[in-house]
Amino acid sequence: MTSLNQTLFEKSSKLIPGGVNSPVRAFRSVGGTPIFFKKGLGSKLWDVDGKEYIDYINSWGPMIVGHAHPDVIKAVQEVAANSLSFGAPTGLELEMAELINKLVPSMEQVRLVSSGTEATMSAIRVARGFTGRNKLVKFEGCYHGHSDALLVKAGSGLLTFGKSNQLGVPSSAGVPAEVAAHTLTLEYNNTQSLKDLFAQMGDEIACVIIEPVVGNMNLIVPTQEFLQTLRALCTKHGAVLIFDEVMTGFRVALGGAQALYNIKPDMTTLGKVIGGGLPVGAFGGRKDIMQCLAPLGAVYQAGTLSGNPVAVTAGLETLKLIQAPDFHAKLTAQTKKLVDGLKAAAAEAGVVFSAQSVGGMFGIYFSEKCPTSFNEVMQSNKDHFNQFFHSMLDSGIYLGPSAFEAGFVSAAHTDEDIAFTIDAAKKAFKLLVAH
Repeated sequence: MTSLNQTLFEKSSKLIPGGVNSPVRAFRSVGGTPIFFKKGLGSKLWDVDGKEYIDYINSWGPMIVGHAHPDVIKAVQEVAANSLSFGAPTGLELEMAELINKLVPSMEQVRLVSSGTEATMSAIRVARGFTGRNKLVKFEGCYHGHSDALLVKAGSGLLTFGKSNQLGVPSSAGVPAEVAAHTLTLEYNNTQSLKDLFAQMGDEIACVIIEPVVGNMNLIVPTQEFLQTLRALCTKHGAVLIFDEVMTGFRVALGGAQALYNIKPDMTTLGKVIGGGLPVGAFGGRKDIMQCLAPLGAVYQAGTLSGNPVAVTAGLETLKLIQAPDFHAKLTAQTKKLVDGLKAAAAEAGVVFSAQSVGGMFGIYFSEKCPTSFNEVMQSNKDHFNQFFHSMLDSGIYLGPSAFEAGFVSAAHTDEDIAFTIDAAKKAFKLLVAH
């Protein structure tokens, strides 16, 4: 009997390129048919065939309080009854800006947008306008959305599908080489390369954008020295330091990675959690930089649905919930429990495997040690991941369908969920050895 997943995918493929609206969802990296979902509740998802899964993607991060949290749903329903959009200011936007400023004090002024890609693209434009410089620095394997200047040595789906990752060469067709020429790419966690680049052309660099904890080439943790050196060099040379916390914001700590590592960026981009599952992004930072934006300054940025009341409400309600006492301590402990269980199961089966977590994010790798850079990530055993992924999927465990994506735990994941997942992993590791 053909599954409804298969039927929907075949029909979608005729009208939607690849049958999906975001490339990683196509399962091309791991093989098989993408899962089409119809319901989520707490830590669980149900597909169109009625199969239940424990969800470790959590819509790629935003469902930090779990799917369909009653407080979030209730608030959204109440606001939606007044209209889905105004295209004009609302008091909710001010409430969101005040809350972001309270939780992330480095964001003295904030502007809302509708996606993480918009947030990073806009932050870079503001940084260039503020400094009067053109050069942009990013790091190998970091993904900051699909705007042209950032598709050089990029992570996420671009790694999954093996697109060009040569230095100075765009990772995507359709990106002019002239645009890519302004993007300088360095190795993540390589402090010396930072020093060398700034010594050579520090006064030409408009900004450095970085995932302070990487989630787009799997989970990569920074060294404190690396982040501190980056902050010091940007300060010395007048470059704007942008923390892309679209993924880490409120995920690794209440104040984001910048609170966890005690590094104050000049600008920050947010998304995911601040929309509670609906499309919202934000960028902000020092007041003197942000006041370069129109209508105050010469840097133009606009968006018809920016500050959408329904999306902002979902985010506000989510941000209120995660301020509960010990919320992040419990989330961190639960994520570590999962990671420790997976490592123990792999060791018991004799499988080369490593794993780590930061807050509610985790990474699993079929390599002897947790990678610290793009090159080390690329050395992990992708075939073993693919086999493990499908074994887990068969057991009702939904992981990211790529060896290059981080995983996410929500506050709704119970001890029973973790235990079930580890039991499934024990079976998957045994099958891997047998294979």
